Amino acid sequence: MSEIINNREQGQEARSRRQEMLKDIIKELHQGKSVDEVKAHFHEAVGNVSIDEISAIEHALMTEEGIPVSEVQRLCSVHTAIFKGSIEEIHRSSKPEEQPGHPVHTFKLENRELEKLVNFKLRLHTDKLKEGNQEEKLIYKLLEDLSLLLDIDKHYSRKENLLFPYLEKYGIYGPTKVMWGVDDTIRAMIKEVKAELAANPGHKDEIAACLEHIIREVNEMIYKEEHILLPMALGKLTEDEWVKIAAESDQIGFCLIDGSETWVPARAPEPEGAEEADEGDQGQGVQNGFVRFSTGILSVAQLEGIMNHMPVDLTFIDENDVVRYFSHGKERIFARTKAVIGRTVQNCHPPQSVHVVNELLADFKAGKKDSEDFWIPFKDKFVLIRYYAVRAEDGAYLGTLEFTQNIAPIKALEGQKRILSEA
Repeated sequence: MSEIINNREQGQEARSRRQEMLKDIIKELHQGKSVDEVKAHFHEAVGNVSIDEISAIEHALMTEEGIPVSEVQRLCSVHTAIFKGSIEEIHRSSKPEEQPGHPVHTFKLENRELEKLVNFKLRLHTDKLKEGNQEEKLIYKLLEDLSLLLDIDKHYSRKENLLFPYLEKYGIYGPTKVMWGVDDTIRAMIKEVKAELAANPGHKDEIAACLEHIIREVNEMIYKEEHILLPMALGKLTEDEWVKIAAESDQIGFCLIDGSETWVPARAPEPEGAEEADEGDQGQGVQNGFVRFSTGILSVAQLEGIMNHMPVDLTFIDENDVVRYFSHGKERIFARTKAVIGRTVQNCHPPQSVHVVNELLADFKAGKKDSEDFWIPFKDKFVLIRYYAVRAEDGAYLGTLEFTQNIAPIKALEGQKRILSEA
């Protein structure tokens, strides 16, 4: 028995040493060493590295070493190049992730379509632009390619709003923060080059360079997803969790595919709502299916119907910044899935905007503000986003209510309307 214990301790020490070496290697990159220098050091000192160790390194760099998320994000592409070819393969006896409709299968199916788009169509048209072809027909084809590529937002949004919350429940934060930041960079690049192409098609050299960057970054993200993120998720998430992700995926939508396949795991999944029923309400304010308020009584069905029929999106986070509720109307402006329930609001935002969230919440909690408004153009809408500090009668902070509404139809109103519309 003592021999087994000693072997285990030695294994743990070896893993700890390996992680320290890997952290040192990434810090060397941070300090300016060349990729070739570090790559040689990596192969000499470490050899193969597991998916979980990469996750642990990124987390440790931010939490223990104090390297900002933005810096780890900048290094992400570099150390991915070093890890290529060294990540150990994970072999599984049964592979539900290869079945149509499984979220991993869907992510990979989308990646194949993205590869076709960027490596064939966009690549062909970019090369023609570099050769000096500036015909209107080519510009139109490039704009069409980029419009199709904007569909990548659905792929990234499902990853960020469905997969990341489950990884965070297992204590995995580093890779999700880094990857979300890179996703946002890719989204922004596509929009920027599309706008430039439409406004200044004569800037062919600059546009071609941007297109090359987009092609490279999209391919790199596909590699990171399929060799780091998805294998890591398969090693952590349960079948029930994958079932929930699959069930909510169509609320966000799919990238370049119709997503019509339904995954049926080997065993039947729990009925929808079973988990919520297990948790149950404790009868506080609820009697025989009715909720008693100070100004009236509503059934639970009536209350939920009211919330979901309001022409606004509502989201509530509690005093600990945890998402507790969101309304589920027919036409939500921003995607919400049940995976966000129980997640801190900071982890529901890209790393670049978390400081704004924290500053607003700090003002609400300190009583400096009771509300804050923002308004932005979004697709074909003009969106008003309002935040309210929710307080008890004694002034104690209970949480924050987010109120989101498309006010474009309201802004367009003129004159007056005093009669009923025709049925």
